[in-house]
This record gives sequence, structure tokens and C-alpha cells, in this order.
Amino acid sequence: MEKKKVSKKGLSTKAVVGIGAGVAALSAAAYVLFGPQGKKNQKAIRSWAVKMKGEIIEKFEDAKELTEPVYHKIIDSAEAKYAKLKNVDKEELAATVAEIKKHWKALKKEVSSKKK
Repeated sequence: MEKKKVSKKGLSTKAVVGIGAGVAALSAAAYVLFGPQGKKNQKAIRSWAVKMKGEIIEKFEDAKELTEPVYHKIIDSAEAKYAKLKNVDKEELAATVAEIKKHWKALKKEVSSKKK
């Protein structure tokens, strides 16, 4: 089996692809259940939030190496794009972005434990 070189601070593209779907599902579920309007959001997830998370995951997959600054830059660029849309509530956007950003440590920990 061929070993891929990965810096201690980053993740390889293959690792990101492997866990990208899990992160999206976890992030979406956490926002729905524990977000500022939990009960209301349980009934329907905003379509823009799902689309934004999908775009973020695609950018994660395109990144050659995912480090924490790259991770946050990708999320910030998606936030800037969705902040311009009229149907996006600014508070919901901020909550969604904060929820996604806080998953970096868990994501990195999960990948490093799988390597061992």
C-alpha cells in the first residue's frame, strides 16, 4: 500500500474526501437540533444552508492540502457569497458558519486517529 505524505498541520485530499460527507451530515444535524431556532429548524432545513455546505465540501475536495487557515478561508468565501443573497437571514448565516468552523479540531482529530 502506498503511503501519502501529509504535513502534521494538514490533511490530504483523499482524507478530506473520505470524511467530507460525514462532516456535512454532522454539521447539518447539529445546526438543526441545537441551532438558535432548533424546533423551527427541525421542521425544515433552509435550502441555502444545504447548498452552501455542499459547495464548501466541494472546495475541501479540490484543496490539495487542507490546513486550518485554508479551511477557514473556504468557509469565509462561502459566507461572503451567501451574505449577498436576499433570502438569507444574516443571523442564521452567522450561526451556520460558526457551526461549520468549530468542526476543524474534530475533523483533524478523526483523521489523525484513523492514520494510527
